[in-house]
Amino acid sequence: MKVAILSRNSHLYSTKRLQQAIVAAGHEAVIVDHSLCDLIIEQEGPSIIYKGEKLHGIDAIIPRIGASVTFYGTAVVRQFELMGVFSAVESQAIVRSRDKLRSLQILSKAGLGMPKTAFTNFSKGGEKQLIEHVGGAPLIIKLLEGTQGLGVVLAETKKAGQSVIEAFHGLKARIIVQEFIKEAKGADIRAFIVNGKVVGAMKRQGAEGEFRSNLHRGGKAEVIKLSKAERLAALGAAKALGLDIAGVDMLQSARGPLILEVNSSPGLEGIEKATGINIAGKIVEYIEDSVGKKNNKRKIKE
Repeated sequence: MKVAILSRNSHLYSTKRLQQAIVAAGHEAVIVDHSLCDLIIEQEGPSIIYKGEKLHGIDAIIPRIGASVTFYGTAVVRQFELMGVFSAVESQAIVRSRDKLRSLQILSKAGLGMPKTAFTNFSKGGEKQLIEHVGGAPLIIKLLEGTQGLGVVLAETKKAGQSVIEAFHGLKARIIVQEFIKEAKGADIRAFIVNGKVVGAMKRQGAEGEFRSNLHRGGKAEVIKLSKAERLAALGAAKALGLDIAGVDMLQSARGPLILEVNSSPGLEGIEKATGINIAGKIVEYIEDSVGKKNNKRKIKE
C-alpha cells in the first residue's frame, strides 16, 4: 500500500512519526506538500500534478493541513477523494472543524456540553450585552481565526472585556465570547480519537500565571484516565463533526466535561510523549482496515 502524508514540513514530529509507522507496517510512505500541488479538472476526470509529475498509485492519504492553508489544503484532499483515494480525514470534516463558530453550532445541536458562547455582528455599543450573554466577567474572548492559543484573551473585568471587544471590532476581526470556567484552573484535557475509539488522553496544565494550557504556550502534559462522561463527550464531538481522527479538547467543570475545540490535524508529539502510546501506529492500522474494506467492496461489485 502506498500512503501519502500531506504535509508542508517533512521535519515535523507528527510527519516523521507517521512516515515511520507506515514503513514499519510494511507500506510505502511518501510526503506530499499540498501547497505545491496543481489540481487538474477536466472531462477525463480529476488529477493532481506534483513537482511537474502526475500523482498516481496512491492508496490513501493522511491530511496534515495547517490552519493558514485550509482552503487550498482541503481542495487538494477533495481532489484525492474524487480520484478514489481513501482519506484518513474527510475534506468536508476538516472544513467543518476549522470554522470555530460552525463547529460550536454543530456541537450545540448535538447536545454536547460546552462553555456558554456568544457571537454577534459588529455593533457599536453592544459590548456590554455580549458580555452579559455569557454571565459577565471574567470571560474569554477568542479570535475565530486563532490557533495554538494565539488570539485568546482572558478579561478579568467587564470594563476590560468591553475594551478588548471594542478593539477587535475596530479591527473588523471576528470573535466569540465565552464564559470563564474557573474550576478548570488553567488545565484542559485532550482526547485523541482514531476510528471511533479514544486511543490516548492527556491533561495539559498551563504554565504558572497562564490560563491557556497549550503546550506551545509552555504548558505541561501528563497521562490521564478519562471518566465515562469525558469519553462519551469526546467521541460524541468527533462523530458530530464527522472526524475519524481528532483531538478533542475539553474542560473539567462542575457540570461535567465541556468541549472547547475539535482539532482535525492534532499533533502527535504531546500525546505520544505523555502517554507512551504509538498513536501513529493506531492511525496506520485504521487506514489498513479502511482501505481493505474498500477494496473488498470493489471486488464484490466486480
